[in-house]
Amino acid sequence: MIPKDHPRYISLMIRERLVRGYESGIVCTQGLIAHGRGEAFDYLIGEKTTKAAMHATRAAVATLLMTAHPVISVNGNTAALVPDDIVRLSESISAPLEVNLFHRTEERIDKIISHLKAHGATNILGKKADSSISGITHERGKVEKKGIYGADAVLVALEDGDRCEALVHMGKTIIAIDLNPLSRTSRTANITIVDNVVRAIPNMVKLSEELRYMNKREMKEIIDAFDNELNLQSWDQA
Repeated sequence: MIPKDHPRYISLMIRERLVRGYESGIVCTQGLIAHGRGEAFDYLIGEKTTKAAMHATRAAVATLLMTAHPVISVNGNTAALVPDDIVRLSESISAPLEVNLFHRTEERIDKIISHLKAHGATNILGKKADSSISGITHERGKVEKKGIYGADAVLVALEDGDRCEALVHMGKTIIAIDLNPLSRTSRTANITIVDNVVRAIPNMVKLSEELRYMNKREMKEIIDAFDNELNLQSWDQA
């Protein structure tokens, strides 16, 4: 039992969620390592959402609302950490969830889909995997034709840099949530939110509820005013 007055309470509770996800078969061991790497960068920004992150989040939500066929890519860590919020975001922006895993097994796919359904998801893809991303030979290249393959915008968290590059080359708008501003994903994505997924997704839900009533001209102005390269230069400024 972790006491709420523990100075590292939030961080420790996030770890507990991942451990429970691992024990249930949703998170793989490599996902635990990936979280630790991201956590190190989170320390550097004070474990809070920066102005640059919010700026990117606003542009990201406007983009997802403006595109005809957005898709949210979900891996084990994301499913374990923010299942309720990812489902709410999916509903708010009318985007299906697609389970996509580097360490893919049918058993893990089924468990994550069941987990998301238990949290209210009704529009979930990833099981069929009837298409593939050109140039990606590992399991994350397996996608659904009516999902990531056919999407015009894809939201990805904890992404593999090579898949991010491949998706951009396919002409898709890629929105990445990545705590490492130096990663290939962060540098390749069209919009990079340098933030912890446990803050970024709830922020996106709130902004989607606000921006969905904005007219298209105003949303386009938000998108056009965003410069990913410039925004990344101030990633650590509070």
